[in-house]
Amino acid sequence: MTWHGAGEDAGGTLAGPPVRPAIDVDPSWRRLSRRMLLVHPLLELPRALPAILGVFVAGSTSGHDWWGLVSLGAVVVGAMLRWFTTTYRITPDYVQVRRGLLRRRELSVPRDRVRTVDVTAHAVHRVVGLTRVTVGTGRSDRTDEGVHLDGLTATEAARLREELLHRRPRPASGPVPGAAGAEAVAAAEAGGGTEVGAAAEAVAQAPPDTEVALATLRPGWIRYGPFTLSGFVAIGVVAAFVSRAINETHVDPTRYGPLRTLAGHLSRVPLGLAVTEVLGACLLVVAAASTAGYVLAFWGFRLTRHSAGTLHITRGLVTARATTIEERRLRGVEVSEPLLLRAAGGARCIAIATGLRVGRGAERGGTLLLPPAPRAEAERVAGEVLHAAEPVTAPLTGHGPRAGRRRYTRALGAAALAVAVPVAGSWWAAWPAWTWQVALLALPVAGLVAYDRTGSLGHALVGGRLVTRQGSLVRRRCALDCDGIIGWNVRQSFFQRRAGLATLTATTAAGHQRYEVPDVDVHEALRLADRATPGLLTPFLTTSA
Repeated sequence: MTWHGAGEDAGGTLAGPPVRPAIDVDPSWRRLSRRMLLVHPLLELPRALPAILGVFVAGSTSGHDWWGLVSLGAVVVGAMLRWFTTTYRITPDYVQVRRGLLRRRELSVPRDRVRTVDVTAHAVHRVVGLTRVTVGTGRSDRTDEGVHLDGLTATEAARLREELLHRRPRPASGPVPGAAGAEAVAAAEAGGGTEVGAAAEAVAQAPPDTEVALATLRPGWIRYGPFTLSGFVAIGVVAAFVSRAINETHVDPTRYGPLRTLAGHLSRVPLGLAVTEVLGACLLVVAAASTAGYVLAFWGFRLTRHSAGTLHITRGLVTARATTIEERRLRGVEVSEPLLLRAAGGARCIAIATGLRVGRGAERGGTLLLPPAPRAEAERVAGEVLHAAEPVTAPLTGHGPRAGRRRYTRALGAAALAVAVPVAGSWWAAWPAWTWQVALLALPVAGLVAYDRTGSLGHALVGGRLVTRQGSLVRRRCALDCDGIIGWNVRQSFFQRRAGLATLTATTAAGHQRYEVPDVDVHEALRLADRATPGLLTPFLTTSA
């Protein structure tokens, strides 16, 4: 599989010819560090442990105790084969990787198409002094694509990131040149002749690169950890693993130790009290797991701006991760406020950029510019990244009472249906009366949600950026560069047409690729699109007139 970039890139700008850095490149195929022969088995064994345990139990019950050892050896050998079947090379134009035994694959990424370089070091990697480098392109939102170099030293990873993202020559000695020096060498190479020598001298005299810290984790931010509810995911994974192990071993955990005492206690107390105790214990466990997850994921968080035009994010306690984003690929920012985090006065800041894997989640995809922190801090960081605070703090234009009525109608209609089902069940199927009585709580909850969603609606056009806000369970305020908008979609449902409303969608190559202004007056939608991208809708507006 080979990806070749030509013409317009994923961010809507013309991709020029690659600048070939004057560095030592090895056109021959090389292997990763031999220390990965130890790392691969250590990483694969925990994943295969349930299957190994099942084979061991099956072999023991059938008199074949050696089955477990064979399965263990097969996992280790299979993991070690990954090192023997993986090679890579870096040429002046491409980063290439070959891997696979039965299914041989060759991935080739043109260096002028590189968007991000993600450096990750799990606990085992850090013990042996290695890192995992992921070279991201405009198509890196797909989990099965991308170039992964699992087994480079920290020095090699930093050097590779510098070369691929900053795309500048490195002198034989002296400081690393700045962006101005890179431009000089590129221009000299294009012109040829004696200008190359003058450019090299300019590079040697260029000032060294500098970094400016935009945000650093503060210990007080850990209080927002319980409100992220990320512990649900961790508890779900652990529960699934334990459940599978119990099924494989046919063991009843309620017959042993503390679980036996707990089961006996719950069987003796009234049902309502037992449910309350279980829910309270679950909330405490989720809060503790969420806090631990926050510390593990974001400890040592630091966001810096590089003088060469990149944003650099580092974070992680056990698993260290470093992500570098080119600012020229940045198309905007998003301030995200999940309901519980918003109630605690917190928010997150997320990048809207081409080449980032938003499909896998903000934290995992490298789009996170600031972890859960005070809302004022998230707005400050967003303004620093955009070089302007107005798109994040400016007041928004509401969408009027018609848009509000639609939210109340849909919310209360769904709640009424939720009440009608248990009422009908108690009338015809003799359901307990408490089912419809509990369902009545959905009506006030739906009213509150509709009220919050109505208040969240808003849009504006500030400083050449389209600003839109919506949502209740997760309120999002997005500031999108108008230069990054490549098209518009005006959609009207049957009920929207009757209300004179429409949903305006700005399409872009960055982020989620679709950013909506929902339930806005149809004439306002057309005016907003025409002001954001003058001339783009003129033929359609003239025709409709």
